[in-house]
Amino acid sequence: MWAGGVGDEAGGMNTSATYTDAHPSQTPPPNPAQGPTPGQGANSAPRLAIQAIGLRKTYGKGDAQVRPLDDLSLDIEAERFTAIMGPSGSGKSTLLNMLAGLDIPDSGEVFIGRTAISRLNDRKLTALRRDRIGFVFQSFNLVPAMSAEENILLPSQLSGQKTDRRIFDRMVDLLGLRERLGHRPHELSGGQQQRVAVARALVAQPDVLVADEPTGNLDSNSGEEVLNILRASVDELGQTVVMVTHDPRAAARADRVVLLADGRLAGELAQPDPESVAAALMNVTAGSAASGAAPAGQSAGGSAGPGSAAATVPTDGGAR
Repeated sequence: MWAGGVGDEAGGMNTSATYTDAHPSQTPPPNPAQGPTPGQGANSAPRLAIQAIGLRKTYGKGDAQVRPLDDLSLDIEAERFTAIMGPSGSGKSTLLNMLAGLDIPDSGEVFIGRTAISRLNDRKLTALRRDRIGFVFQSFNLVPAMSAEENILLPSQLSGQKTDRRIFDRMVDLLGLRERLGHRPHELSGGQQQRVAVARALVAQPDVLVADEPTGNLDSNSGEEVLNILRASVDELGQTVVMVTHDPRAAARADRVVLLADGRLAGELAQPDPESVAAALMNVTAGSAASGAAPAGQSAGGSAGPGSAAATVPTDGGAR
């Protein structure tokens, strides 16, 4: 059971940040058809929920061509909360879509557990997104004609699977939705609608929950409630959460903040706090702007340090 209610601080705000200028560790699976091997034992590498290897994505042609992802590699550890940040155009939304199977890279691979996404046909990819990925969007994406309860149960109904009512009841009570189950979205506040969306994602017990600016349309109090829920889902339920956000306060609730610039990894923060996240994002943004039209991969920052974090875009396209 979760230790606290929706309004309780779940996991607390970390007070010390460690900035890493280099990109996160990646180890390609020995057999790409099988994906990364989960770590076993106390001395093994962390178990991976998602592994992205050498992702490239290009849109448009000629002068209109943009490359939001440029040979980007990233590991997402299971049962941890990872936030992704970066300046506008850095590739963070494109990356989240790739990690969730909503888009396919031009080259490179994404593994969900041991499943290589690019090798799936449309039917299997749809089933993977439905059964193994939970989605929480900025715009809630609730069906207007359905009640809160019907919205929560919709994914299970579409998959033909029976919902575990014990899990349903647990989520509803923990998210404070019991008195709102019969209400339609227009009868709910923004915070209540987002809680319904989170319940819908968690009831299915996904391998990974991806959240795209989940507090972007909420006031500060409602946003804090949603962040408490996401934090508690990791701490108390062992959920894996990946969140894109522009808000340093939201990112500071994560275990790890990954920073992007020009379609590549620009660094990361462990044990983040709002001040260190804001400083790191400012330096990455300044470095990206200073690079101008220079090819992705050139230097985009200076030295790094806790609370005053600068970033350097890897010149080798990221660790493999």
